[in-house]
Amino acid sequence: MKPQLRARAKEAGLGIAALAVAAALWLPCLHLFFRKPLSDFYQEKGISPKAKQLAARHLRLWIDPGLRRAELRKMRASNAEWDFMGRSFLVWSLVNMGLREPQMKDQYLPVIDQIIRETVRIEQQDGIYAFLMPYAKDRPFRVKPARSLFIEGELALMMGSRRMLQEEPAYKQPMTERLNLIEERWRANPLMVAESYPNECWTFDHAVALAAFKVADRLDDTDHSALCKRWIAIAKEKLVHKATGLLVSSFETDGTALDGPEGSTIWMAAHCLQVVDEAFAQDQYQRARQELGRVVLGFGYGTEWPASWQGPRDIDSGMVIPIFEVSAGSSGMAFMAATTFHDWDFVRSLAATLDMAAFPSRRNGELKYCASNQVGDAAVLYASVLGPLWERTSKP
Repeated sequence: MKPQLRARAKEAGLGIAALAVAAALWLPCLHLFFRKPLSDFYQEKGISPKAKQLAARHLRLWIDPGLRRAELRKMRASNAEWDFMGRSFLVWSLVNMGLREPQMKDQYLPVIDQIIRETVRIEQQDGIYAFLMPYAKDRPFRVKPARSLFIEGELALMMGSRRMLQEEPAYKQPMTERLNLIEERWRANPLMVAESYPNECWTFDHAVALAAFKVADRLDDTDHSALCKRWIAIAKEKLVHKATGLLVSSFETDGTALDGPEGSTIWMAAHCLQVVDEAFAQDQYQRARQELGRVVLGFGYGTEWPASWQGPRDIDSGMVIPIFEVSAGSSGMAFMAATTFHDWDFVRSLAATLDMAAFPSRRNGELKYCASNQVGDAAVLYASVLGPLWERTSKP
């Protein structure tokens, strides 16, 4: 090699070495630019600054019809479920906010009622398929008439949550009717499961329904404890992935697993199960934290699948970044579970990732994440204010 080429090669080698050293020193510190006090995201009492900014954006979506139509049009183009789930998470968020700051209740109640009534109107007018993905029409539901546990459970929990903030007699009967339908279908199936899609049952939706039963017991002096206890017992025996001990995410009406454990399901399931069987919920969270929770260089995230099971990527998983296997869906739901079980270090690391990678946009006291959408932001809002509703539900 000529002396001039050797000199250039040496310079290049030194430059690469310098970059490597700089990266080794800089990357471990990068998260410090985004890692903020826990109180910025979540507060035991009151409402955090981030929650207030997220809520302001969502409240304006429901006050400004044009803005709401534009946002919903974007979501429904990808997944009609997101429209429905965005409504659910926002109602649950506003209820928790009203319980945290009772003086703001009168501001939140009209929006909560608007969301519930409009959602019921759409369901009655267009049927259950209005909030389901198109493949729901590819084959018939096994149980007639066709009803979706996804819709029944979330609407029941929306109505019950609203009643926990302030009683509204108009919601008692429709909430009870939906829960009675769920109980009837569970009792008619040996595994106590019900369809969300034709011959497709989801753990996420069963966990939401179980939480709705517990809210009903608190409100109406009913007792579904035996029903819930039996469901948990059957799930432990029939719906658990043997390699991880985690609940599978979806299954057929005979219990045949369709998908193994998924982050976009199990984090929310653990959160809901806290008011049903706290020990089992804690067990599921700890297993999920071990199998799916990651912290790399101070940035936290959730993977969609454990190492022992690899599932197909679908709309619920969201974008999955290769190598690190970062799942947007799992990471968003991980916020709820981590906050529920007071895993504050993980919450802070998740929040650092959110502020680094989701491109927060703040304007006029409102916050949205440009890499997210309305349902994603609503889920984060819920994680930042949850607590009071479950505490009131669990009171003897």
